[in-house]
Amino acid sequence: MSGEQATKQETKIPDPEVVPKAKRRKFTAQYKLHIVEEADACTEPGQVGALLRREGLYASHLSNWRRLRQEGQQQALSKQRGRKAQDRSVAELAKLRRENERLRARLEQAEMIIEVQKKLSQILGRTPVENGTIENES
Repeated sequence: MSGEQATKQETKIPDPEVVPKAKRRKFTAQYKLHIVEEADACTEPGQVGALLRREGLYASHLSNWRRLRQEGQQQALSKQRGRKAQDRSVAELAKLRRENERLRARLEQAEMIIEVQKKLSQILGRTPVENGTIENES
């Protein structure tokens, strides 16, 4: 390379493009547990700080993950396994209430249709007869 080309490459102008927003880091539960266990195994002064710097983490990450681990252990010991037993009467009641609302809406619609039919019949001057046919009043 010539001396002129070398100086051009060394003095490259940085890209002025601004990145819109950095992505939030997401850590898996396995990674969090590994880091907490590794931090707990540190015995020498400064080892935890070196671990955090190496992984690019903050002390708040470590304290939050330790708290979550403690809560998770307590919940795991106190929690009963399996599904919660659902009260069948509650589910039945909810189902009946939904059906009742649906039927009320249909009844309201049917009553509105009947009212419109009555008014139309009055406008046309016809009256219903007992046997189901319509007679003219004129």
